[in-house]
Amino acid sequence: MSGADLIDRLGDRLEGVRGRITADAPLSDITWFRVGGPADILFQPADADDLSLFLKRLPEDVPVLVIGLGSNLLVRDGGIPGVVIRLSVRGFGSVTFEEGNKARVGAAMPDQRFAKAAADAGVGGFSFYRGIPGAIGGALRMNAGAHGSETRERMVELTAVDRKGDVHRLTNADMGYAYRHSEAPSDLIFIEAVYQGETADPEVLKAEMDEVERYREERQPTRDKTGGSTFKNPPGNSSWKLIDAAGCRGLKVGGAQVSEKHCNFLINTGTATAADLELLGETVRARVLETSGIRLDWEIKRLGNLPEGVTIEPFLGR
Repeated sequence: MSGADLIDRLGDRLEGVRGRITADAPLSDITWFRVGGPADILFQPADADDLSLFLKRLPEDVPVLVIGLGSNLLVRDGGIPGVVIRLSVRGFGSVTFEEGNKARVGAAMPDQRFAKAAADAGVGGFSFYRGIPGAIGGALRMNAGAHGSETRERMVELTAVDRKGDVHRLTNADMGYAYRHSEAPSDLIFIEAVYQGETADPEVLKAEMDEVERYREERQPTRDKTGGSTFKNPPGNSSWKLIDAAGCRGLKVGGAQVSEKHCNFLINTGTATAADLELLGETVRARVLETSGIRLDWEIKRLGNLPEGVTIEPFLGR
């Protein structure tokens, strides 16, 4: 079914929905890798009420996926069936600072922008977000972290909407956080979170963020088409060290390459397909397993369908 067919099927169910609905939307335009097929429908709700209404009207058999800024994401070339929801900064990207150094942040707020806003307000504890190229929603979902700090250390509670359009509030304990992981139900769409910060000198916070930015510029391929860190660090080890030891620095598959600068980053050199990038990733995993006995786990989320006739086996089938 095409996106246009799905919109026709929904018909009057869309009455009163105020957000933007796009059929057969090319997701390569909004993912950092700049690859991948289309979504049948891309929906960008106007606000939380609009999101809830849309989900209540959407038939239960239509699949739903949520994406943020597209930085930690590989959309496969066959595209994503059903509805992809992307929260806009306009509707879900605000931040307010409340009594007691609490911050109320919309899920579409970019992590780096939140870090800057907190520094300007003299609220400490969030400088680590300056080094994470995503949005708050993704950080909440995967317990994003950098430079020794993680989301779970500061998040107090969050608001989410489920597949039926009902609103839920979850505490930190409800999330079941672990390293780059949460136990939150997969159908929940996070729309807002409350964080606990601490009083700090804005100039000190800005200096901390400058140091984070210098670190990224010196060590990571920030100017390339990449999705961020590709694999989770195994306990007591570093993925990039294992990848380097396996001889994969600079390794290429089609238009995809392991970064020469930081080999836990895959990059699109300009002609890569999503299949090139995923096959390269599985090649790296296979070589690391062969040389070290360690099985690397993907940190980047891979979504959607492979093209017809294309298969990519984990660890190349090993």
